[in-house]
Amino acid sequence: MSVCLSLPQRSACCAPCRSDMARPLQGTAFIPSLLVVWSSTAFILSYVIAVLSGHVNPLVPYISDTGTNPPESGVFGFMISITAFLGAVTMYAKYKILEKQNEVSRFMNPLSNVASLTTGLMGCTGMGIVATFQELAVPIVHDVGALMTFICGVLYILSQSALSYKSAPVWNTQNMCHDYAVHLTSAICEWIVAFAFICFFLTYIRDFQGVTLTVSTEILDDFR
Repeated sequence: MSVCLSLPQRSACCAPCRSDMARPLQGTAFIPSLLVVWSSTAFILSYVIAVLSGHVNPLVPYISDTGTNPPESGVFGFMISITAFLGAVTMYAKYKILEKQNEVSRFMNPLSNVASLTTGLMGCTGMGIVATFQELAVPIVHDVGALMTFICGVLYILSQSALSYKSAPVWNTQNMCHDYAVHLTSAICEWIVAFAFICFFLTYIRDFQGVTLTVSTEILDDFR
């Protein structure tokens, strides 16, 4: 099975226009949009259930504490597991987009794209661990997963921001790169880091708008 991406070429003199963001669901832009909406809903819903059940203090509890006890633990585990999967899908699609863009205008070393994807997938794996191993049940494994999520997540954001900066002005505007620095700077606590990591994928919308994705399946001769 192979995944194919096609995207329109842009000339170096034509920077992306602002009207692109007015069509957030064009092309495959629904992928990062779905990731952001689903992830935000997961955090908020588990928090609300935990507070209403009297399991946590409503004044800024740890994210993991909002998914420790039932019934919120079931909601937290289920929705965060899907978040990890959607994150992996989004990161891989972004990897393929950068790969195609780099074929048109060489602006990066392909290994940097691979390294960024690998780091991001490690972060998604950590998120899956957090969702699977609850804080009170297996605290050491849970904490390792949380560290993987945040450390790899921040490294992924930094690497992708750098690659986006390098792709300007052909594929990105420098304003898009500069604006996200505000999100990274504001990551001073667990909740803010979590939502900054999620909202980062909103910056993918314009890239995904001009992309079509097809999946093809081939049967090898040896299996006929």
